[in-house]
Amino acid sequence: MIVKLAEGTIKTKFGEFKETLFYDGQKESHALVMGTVEDKEDVLCRVHSLCVFGHHFNSIECDCREQMEISQQLIQKAGKGIVVWLNQEGKGNGHYALIKSIEHKKNGVPQAEAYEAIGFKKDARDFTVAAEILQELKVKSVRMLTNNPKKVETLTKHGIIVTGIQKTEL
Repeated sequence: MIVKLAEGTIKTKFGEFKETLFYDGQKESHALVMGTVEDKEDVLCRVHSLCVFGHHFNSIECDCREQMEISQQLIQKAGKGIVVWLNQEGKGNGHYALIKSIEHKKNGVPQAEAYEAIGFKKDARDFTVAAEILQELKVKSVRMLTNNPKKVETLTKHGIIVTGIQKTEL
């Protein structure tokens, strides 16, 4: 169960978003909303997980930063949309696991298998909080900006109507 902590506005290079900060008892999550989304259908929605390498250090080893930028550009073009930002670094395994997996990745092992090789889950992320946030925002339905079917599956399982998927490939 989530609790709304605070709201404010943030100006980005893709326009102004309203930020709402949520807390689930363990982690904070953010909803960046552009335009009016309450009671709206087919709202563009990106569920995005934290990536220290991509977002803070501008790493070229992942496409996290680009995925976020593409999503914000598409939302800006549509005039409305939502980015749900979840604190799930390293596919939910944390930054330590990400650092420890680098040697495996350098040897050509895909990221998910690299996590498994060092004793972590391939993908420990849980998108349930994203569904709770979308329910709190009272969106009727979303069109997901994703390449990950697990996000769509989790949102649908928790009562979010997903009317389509738009891949965010570079």
